[in-house]
Amino acid sequence: MKITVFDCEEDETELFHELSPHFGIEPVMTKLPAAKYEHNPELLNACISVGHKSRITGADLLALKESGVKYITTRSIGYDHIDTDAASRLGITVSNTVYSPDGVADYTLMLILMAIRGIKSSILRAEHSDFRLNCHRGKELCDMTVGIIGAGRIGRAVQNRLHGFGCRILLCDQNHGADCIPLCELLQKSDIITLHVPLSADTYHMLGRDQLHCVKRGAFLINTGRGALVDTQELINALEDGRLGGAALDVMEEEEGIFYSDCSHRTIRNPFLPKLQKMPNVIITPHTAYYTDRVLYDTVEITLRNCFEFERRQTHG
Repeated sequence: MKITVFDCEEDETELFHELSPHFGIEPVMTKLPAAKYEHNPELLNACISVGHKSRITGADLLALKESGVKYITTRSIGYDHIDTDAASRLGITVSNTVYSPDGVADYTLMLILMAIRGIKSSILRAEHSDFRLNCHRGKELCDMTVGIIGAGRIGRAVQNRLHGFGCRILLCDQNHGADCIPLCELLQKSDIITLHVPLSADTYHMLGRDQLHCVKRGAFLINTGRGALVDTQELINALEDGRLGGAALDVMEEEEGIFYSDCSHRTIRNPFLPKLQKMPNVIITPHTAYYTDRVLYDTVEITLRNCFEFERRQTHG
């Protein structure tokens, strides 16, 4: 069988070619996003793989359906870049790749430590040979309470890492596990809040004006989930009036077309990013928490396995 792999980087291409023979699959590789397939219609197969960087709308899905696409597997945990409701109506099956949570959990812990030690200011000054200490001393994790919103695989991996630091840990999850507490209570008690829930209609702007007014004054917000989990204008307001002591953001609302691009010689159109970049207590990184060798291997192997299993079900019922 053949699959078409869109949005593919060079190291992904190499690994697809290395692993695909084990599944009896011939991959057709392209750097094009799936929405641009009409320029090369011969690329399409019944099974396609896409990355998280490109949005696939209902109109895109209709065109793909009419071209024979039956199955889409995304090389990401989240589905929010795909109109899954439209896919369901059209009879296109969509699946994800549940890769190792360790890379994102490690990165989250790094951002927590960087935020509470004010490392952005230290690094920026040191790059200009200014080696003075920060105006305010850093904080130690053992003295702090960390609130984890989302007790799935990544949230639990963050929890496991935090145990060694001696901090108090609170959990909030929409599935209401036995060890979870309500969101408002977590916000009121946490010195650090870290987000690990998928983006959906229910979680869009789950931290908005009312929720950010609940936070413990001076708390730090860490987001390695999705940008739209937070109302970014309300986040800016909370940072400016001191309700939040800082933020470390690996994701942003309206990051598409900015993250993964060299924007050093053009104006950034995102309404929030330039203001956040100027804040000394805000760290911005370009949606890179997932970007490890292990996740690359996991996503390629699981993508191939997903397509193999779909084809097997189609053949054998």
